[in-house]
Amino acid sequence: MSAAESPGAAAERLRRHDSLYGDAEKVSHDKYHGSGGSWARTLMLAFQSIGVVYGDIGTSPLYVYSSTFPGGIRHPDDLLGVLSLILYTLILIPMLKYVFVVLHANDDGDGGTFALYSLISQYAKIRMIPDHQTEDATVSNYSVDTRLRRAQRLKEKLESSNAAKIGLFTITILGTSMVMGDGTLTPAISVLSAVSGIREKAPNLTQLQVVWISVAILFVLFSVQRFGTDKVGYSFAPIISVWFLLIAGTGMYNLAVHDATILRAFNPMYIVQYFSRNGEEAWVSLGGVILCITGAEAMFADLGHFNIRAIQISFTCILFPSVALCYMGQAAYLRRFPENVADTFFKSIPEPMFWPVFVVAIMAAIIASQAMLSGAFAILSKALSLGCFPRVEVVHTSSKYEGQVYLPEVNFLIGAASVAVTLGFQTTANIGNAYGICVVTVFSITTHLMAVVMLLVWRTPAALVAAFYVVFGLAEFVYLSSILSKFADGGYLPFCFSLVLMGLMAAWHYVHVLRYWHEVDRALPAAELAAVLARRDVRRVRGVGLLYSELVQGIPPVFQILVDKIPSVHAVFVFVSIKHLPVPRVAAPERLILRRVGPVGHRVFRCVARYGYTDTVEGHREFAAFLLDHLKVFVREEAAFGDGVGGRTQTAAAAVEQEQRFIDAEAARGVVYLMGEATVTAAPGSSWAKRVVVNNVYGFLRKNLPESHKALSVPKDQLLRVGVTYEI
Repeated sequence: MSAAESPGAAAERLRRHDSLYGDAEKVSHDKYHGSGGSWARTLMLAFQSIGVVYGDIGTSPLYVYSSTFPGGIRHPDDLLGVLSLILYTLILIPMLKYVFVVLHANDDGDGGTFALYSLISQYAKIRMIPDHQTEDATVSNYSVDTRLRRAQRLKEKLESSNAAKIGLFTITILGTSMVMGDGTLTPAISVLSAVSGIREKAPNLTQLQVVWISVAILFVLFSVQRFGTDKVGYSFAPIISVWFLLIAGTGMYNLAVHDATILRAFNPMYIVQYFSRNGEEAWVSLGGVILCITGAEAMFADLGHFNIRAIQISFTCILFPSVALCYMGQAAYLRRFPENVADTFFKSIPEPMFWPVFVVAIMAAIIASQAMLSGAFAILSKALSLGCFPRVEVVHTSSKYEGQVYLPEVNFLIGAASVAVTLGFQTTANIGNAYGICVVTVFSITTHLMAVVMLLVWRTPAALVAAFYVVFGLAEFVYLSSILSKFADGGYLPFCFSLVLMGLMAAWHYVHVLRYWHEVDRALPAAELAAVLARRDVRRVRGVGLLYSELVQGIPPVFQILVDKIPSVHAVFVFVSIKHLPVPRVAAPERLILRRVGPVGHRVFRCVARYGYTDTVEGHREFAAFLLDHLKVFVREEAAFGDGVGGRTQTAAAAVEQEQRFIDAEAARGVVYLMGEATVTAAPGSSWAKRVVVNNVYGFLRKNLPESHKALSVPKDQLLRVGVTYEI
């Protein structure tokens, strides 16, 4: 390990560039929450967003009509009612809710469910781990507004109510679970619906053969995830742009050739007539209609890679016109050929255009799946950083674009589940029953969290918040009630999947919080450190010791155990806490909080290393060099502060230089990493439920997932693990 690297060089190496799209970060994190930048840059970002954000929602015309009319079209005007529902659903939820409202609720340019939760966490202390420090509010991305008079009561209620904290945490991890469900179902339904088109030219193919072709494509898709998707925006955008051009052109062709009067569907009265004519069946069909906006959440979740204006331009100018024309063209075709509703998309394509559209459809389906998987990996990495998800291996697939992550264990589980769903359900109509629940649940969770953000953060008048909540909440409730009617026909799948995933996340976080409080209660006061170091059997040994602990205050109990077992302390000793703030990123100059523990001669320090939920913890060698360089700076600044009070003396300056040389000399002798390996068990007298969660569920996850030192890439010859058992 080289400790001679300058603070400036180390800081430069630690600069985060957490964007899939390079310079996108520079314009997406300005004071306008990503709306700034030149028009040329914005238009380029709008083009890139086409390939990443809209793959899922853009391929929904492959299966919406077949899912809406599984039993066929009974009345010609039913097409007008359903088309009207599709158009106004596209306008209401993706356009009005997301494009013009939700995008502005970003966390320093970052979007998604966890971004909303972290934004709320900045304004109210709703996290259940008490690691907040006053210095955290000084981080540049920590945008807390102290003028919270109108929201003060809500803030106090959230902070004082455990039920509110648990409720917000629960719906956040529910949203994460449903996104994972999306990651499972999007590849299955997109690839299967695209491949099904081949039966137009090869009618002898059975549905089972189509399913196995889809499974082969899915196998390849999940196998190549480990290679990453470098510059995915540039490579995918042209393909999806061609896709939008093709479906828009096909839609205009069908309107001109078959029935242009279908444009009457812009009159919402056809929705009323559709419901009055079909009653309960119309309500059930909403489960198919809602599939027209699958993937709309991606506009918000992927905002960190673009900016608000870019998303608004690409949606209103590219996505909406293209898919609207496609749906209108399909409806015009079905007015003349209603018997073809089971395979509307491919049957409505003009003969000369079939093979180009089919090839691009396969590519678009793969892109939609890839984008959904990348989003799922990114969301889980955020959940992992906030202590809401069990430890899994996180691989950064690009040395330049650190926002690209790959989770091997998660990829394997999602891939296996996606293949199982494809083999088990075999048709897009059956998969659609399960898919809709994931989609609408995420929409509903965003609406609930947005209401809190509007009241607490934006301080929006209560009447406007109520209007937002009622309009969008009611619409999403109606759709959700329809989808739940198909619970036995496949809707149970995401419910069970999410229940299991939520259970694992909740169990992990529950024990994580209990363990933290256990350590807080048993922490050694800093004032007693001198007594420990003064013991006759304790000696100071050469080198630098870094003891990792989650505690940000007090001496962790594992230190006392270490000294009792091995009565020695390194000449320079640092208590290191890796802490994730509820912000997307923390700049390198603001990363470390350094304090001296005890008298100067003890040379014992505390370091709290702060990261955002999109930041990556560096490797051990890079981090140690950065820490030690800043430790020497801290020694100088600490002395300068004292000199400002009493006047600088040559003796004090010499003492500072001597301590800095001492740190360099000990660093040259080597750095040893010390970590507590805690075995957590339920305390005697605990309830059976607590014993199951702590001893079985948490114990299983601890044994089968990566260990702490592997996450920091610490080599075994520099690692000393201290075993400890906690009864909680």
